Amino acid sequence: MNETNDNSQNSDARKDRAAEIANTFEWLITAFILAFVFRAFVMEAFRIPTGSMADTLKGAHFRLRCPQCGYPYDYGFVPGSYGYSEDYIPVNANLRRFPSRCPSCGFYQATGGTMPVSNGDRILVLKCIYQFMEPRRWDVIVFKNPLDPRINYIKRLVALPDETIEIIDGDVYINNEIQRKPPKVQEELWMVVYDNDYQPARPLEGSFNGHTWKQPFANADGGLWLDDPNHPILFHLDAPVDRLNRLVYDASVGNDFTAAYAYNSVRDYTARPYCSDLMVRYDVLPRAAEGVVGAALTKYGIEYRAMVDFSGRMRLVRLDNDGETLLAEKSIRAVRCDGRPLRFRFANVDHRLVMEFAGDELAFDMGLSADAAGPRRPSIRPRAEILGAGRLTLLHVAIFRDIHYTGSKYGSGPDGGRAIEGEPFTLEADQFFVLGDNSPNSEDARWWSEPGLANRGQTYRMGVVPRDYLVGKALFVYWPGGFKPFPSARFAAVPNVGQMRFIYGGSRNAD
Repeated sequence: MNETNDNSQNSDARKDRAAEIANTFEWLITAFILAFVFRAFVMEAFRIPTGSMADTLKGAHFRLRCPQCGYPYDYGFVPGSYGYSEDYIPVNANLRRFPSRCPSCGFYQATGGTMPVSNGDRILVLKCIYQFMEPRRWDVIVFKNPLDPRINYIKRLVALPDETIEIIDGDVYINNEIQRKPPKVQEELWMVVYDNDYQPARPLEGSFNGHTWKQPFANADGGLWLDDPNHPILFHLDAPVDRLNRLVYDASVGNDFTAAYAYNSVRDYTARPYCSDLMVRYDVLPRAAEGVVGAALTKYGIEYRAMVDFSGRMRLVRLDNDGETLLAEKSIRAVRCDGRPLRFRFANVDHRLVMEFAGDELAFDMGLSADAAGPRRPSIRPRAEILGAGRLTLLHVAIFRDIHYTGSKYGSGPDGGRAIEGEPFTLEADQFFVLGDNSPNSEDARWWSEPGLANRGQTYRMGVVPRDYLVGKALFVYWPGGFKPFPSARFAAVPNVGQMRFIYGGSRNAD
């Protein structure tokens, strides 16, 4: 009787184990199916292969830091330059660097030294989103390359179906109106021209844009600004409140305002056009109750000033041959001299003037047409100045430029692309137009020279992304180029947490 019961219990136990194994396999199969469905229809991970979207998204690159001023920047890795096949990334190999230039102090790094290559950004792409909502201008999208649909491309979407696009002096115009970038996209696209917080350690070396380093900000018209030899990142002013003092950025001494990228070869710097959409930023520390701070930016030879009077007034003015014209003004709280620095920013971007000061904003819309900012004279170098009166100190002084979509593939040569100035390009139904953020080094819709491939021997129109080839919207950089835990490690297994970020695109109020 006991033996019969034992056999029955063993049989039940075997059945239970079999049921558990079957349930485990069922769970694994279900998880696999869900993962497959999620990857195929919801979200998928991609690796950025090239630098066509730098610095927004980086392909394989060298992670550099200027040996003079310490400014961090990245330089693109091009496999063909080292004899490797396209999209090959060497593992655990130190390679000779090509010359590069610091985007802040202008120091040229020679070819000496070797270093490892950092992997390209790895991103999450929201797939099938465009099955439920229309793509928006400025989205960063993944799509099948029309010339080779086996390959995925990533670019920024700038023109939608049935629109006419024209790139004029670096800006995108749709149906003859300039297209302004949403605030978060604009913040992502500012590129440094000079940051005064990064001072060279050996300024007498003659490799700063071909000369020894010199502070690019200098007094004009007998201005009284003083730099502090003990704290060179500061500028002091001790002047009468009724006298405006000008501190002018000398682009012949510091980095110029051309559309050059530190990410690209220094050979690409030659003959780049000027970018006249600029921003001046600094913190001001008032040392008296009365005073004035501001900045001036020129575009096409016309000067625009943003001024803050400590008594409580913000003003935007234009200075041209007709004199001074008040464009906008606003009353604010009087500036308090309490030892706290106040942030000031002034930008002239996309035909819009925007001044920010201590949380207050004043803006002026110059208009949407190509001539709204005055007769276009892109060959005139823009100018940036800091203005002030009274007793005050400035810190964190910097100048930035906007993205500038180039109309020529090689510098200022004659090889114009699609949708450049004077050659507007009209899209048809279900056609989209894309550009790379690294405009001088991007194979995008401007340059495609063959029709897109389709099924059954059909073709798509040259220079467009068909709706059928949209894959999804880039959402998040989940694994930027990481760090190796020790020099001999094979993989960069330590995440670069500080560079994990959302990828901003279009918004409902983008246009």
